[in-house]
Amino acid sequence: MPAESLWLIVLGCAAATFVWRALGVVVVRRIDPQGGFFQWVTCVSYAMVAGLIFRMIIMPESDLAAVSLTIRIAAVVIAFAAYYLFKRRLVAGVVAGGLSLSAMAAWIG
Repeated sequence: MPAESLWLIVLGCAAATFVWRALGVVVVRRIDPQGGFFQWVTCVSYAMVAGLIFRMIIMPESDLAAVSLTIRIAAVVIAFAAYYLFKRRLVAGVVAGGLSLSAMAAWIG
């Protein structure tokens, strides 16, 4: 395939991306992020994440199933404690939960 054809493909893809971005800029001005629809979407997304986390704790698959339920729950408690201790920073909770789960699984269980 000649180099000119590849450049045309790259430019076409870039143009298509910028068209959708421009349309997004136009549409986003008309959206109320505090509106009822977006509050509903936010609630549904939080509920889905909570359900997935609950499923991972109670009914794990793969390697996580080898870790005891007590260790999994303890890691969640540590993650929540770190989240609130560090002024509701999600990164702190995720890191603390992941590190505590790894450490407890390696040393205890």
